Amino acid sequence: MQQLFAPWRFAFVSSAAPAEGCVFCRAAAGGDDELLLWRGERTFAMLNRYPYTSGHAMVAPLRHVAELGDLDGAELTEMMQLAQSVVAALQVSYHPHGCNLGMNLGEAAGAGIVDHLHLHVVPRWRGDTNFMSVAGGVRVLPEDLAVTCRKVREAMEAARG
Repeated sequence: MQQLFAPWRFAFVSSAAPAEGCVFCRAAAGGDDELLLWRGERTFAMLNRYPYTSGHAMVAPLRHVAELGDLDGAELTEMMQLAQSVVAALQVSYHPHGCNLGMNLGEAAGAGIVDHLHLHVVPRWRGDTNFMSVAGGVRVLPEDLAVTCRKVREAMEAARG
């Protein structure tokens, strides 16, 4: 029998109570620095703590907003520019064959966090959908989140100056 190790999950499964408040607001305020990739004037980018693949990032407004229609033009523009930077950094760091970008707006659409909208940026490789995800409901990540964050953050800093 093969064993899969995910040591970063222990802190989550062993905690008595979930953290208070919005995960995105905490990250935007600097409370989740180990996952923060970039903070702009109106938006920020961070790694997903429970990624689909290595490099799975999210771009969100600093403002706690649930509805896409509630963002102003400057926030929308900065979100897309930051998403562009994240994609470029992932290309430098991981050389994916493509990327998925998308939002799940509302619980029925699959949003795990419905009160603070965010854009997922997921690097993809040919053939990366494998039997572990499909049959076993398990994702295998080849890299620790801290290493992923360092690589992507460095690539973003180099590109943005």
